[in-house]
Amino acid sequence: MATITAAMVKDLRESTGAGMMDCKAALTENDGNMEAAQDWLRKKGLSKAAKKSGRVAAEGLIGALTKGTKGVVVEVNSETDFVARNGQFQGLVKMIAQVAFDVGADVEKIKAAKVGDVTIETAINDAIATIGENMTLRRAAQLEVSQGVVSHYVHGAVIDGAGKMGVIVALESPGKADELAALGRQIAMHVAAANPLALDPSGLDPAVVKREKDVLADKYRQQGKPENVIEKIVESGLKTYYKEVCLLEQAFIHDTGKSVAQAVKEAEGKVGGPVKIAGFVRYALGEGIEKQESDFAAEVAAASGKK
Repeated sequence: MATITAAMVKDLRESTGAGMMDCKAALTENDGNMEAAQDWLRKKGLSKAAKKSGRVAAEGLIGALTKGTKGVVVEVNSETDFVARNGQFQGLVKMIAQVAFDVGADVEKIKAAKVGDVTIETAINDAIATIGENMTLRRAAQLEVSQGVVSHYVHGAVIDGAGKMGVIVALESPGKADELAALGRQIAMHVAAANPLALDPSGLDPAVVKREKDVLADKYRQQGKPENVIEKIVESGLKTYYKEVCLLEQAFIHDTGKSVAQAVKEAEGKVGGPVKIAGFVRYALGEGIEKQESDFAAEVAAASGKK
C-alpha cells in the first residue's frame, strides 16, 4: 500500500480541481498512481469542477438558520441567478447552513464536514458537475448568546431561509423567548435596510473614522475656518456620522422617531427583562466580488471561429 503524502494530494487537486478529500480518496483507491487517480475522479465526474473553477461566481444564495440561542448565515455563490432557482442548489445551501450551525463558521471545517457518506466539499463538486456552473462556499458567520435568542431575516427569499440577503441578530436577555424573537426579527429587518457598519462607535474601524474626520476637516479648511473651530465642527460632524452608520444610534425603520437603542429599551417591558444587542451579521449576495462583464455576441462569434 503506497503512502499518500500531502504533496501528492496537492498535485492531484491542482491538476483536477477536485476537493481535497476526494483527491485523497482517489489516490488511496489507486495506490498512489497519479494518472489512475485522475481517471478515477473523471469517471466520478469530480474533475469536471476544474474546468469551471476559473469562472466568477457572484450570484447564488444567502442561507440563514437560527434556533434558540444560536444562528448562522452562509453565502454560497454560483455564476448565474438561474442556478439560485435550481432545486438541487437550494437544497445544497440549506444543507450547508445546517452543517455550519452544527460545526461552526470556519469554511474549511464546513467543507470537510460529512453529511451521510460525503463531505460538503464533495457535495459542492457534485453540484458543479451536475449543474455545470462554478460554485463556491464563500463565507459563513455564527452568533450565539448564553441566554436570549438569535433571530434572522432573509430578504428576497426564494425558499424558506435562503435569498439575496441574510441577517442574523443576537439578543442577550432573560426575557420571554417569543417576544425576543419578534424583536430580533424587527431589528434584523432594520439591519437589512439600514446597513449599519457597527453596533456603536467603538466597533467602527479606526481607519474609517479617521478618513471621515479628515474629509470633514479638509472641507472646512478650504472654507478658511480656523483650526479651533474646525475641531468643534468635526466632532459635531462625527456625531451625525455615527447616527448614520452605528446600529444603536440609527433611526429605527419601524418607528423613525426613535433610535434603535430607544426602541430596544422600550421593548424591555414587553419582553420582561433587560435586552442587549450582542451582535449582528449582514450578508448581501456578491458584495465585494468583481463581476466579469461578458459580451455574449463576442462569445458566440469566438465559438463559431468568427472574428
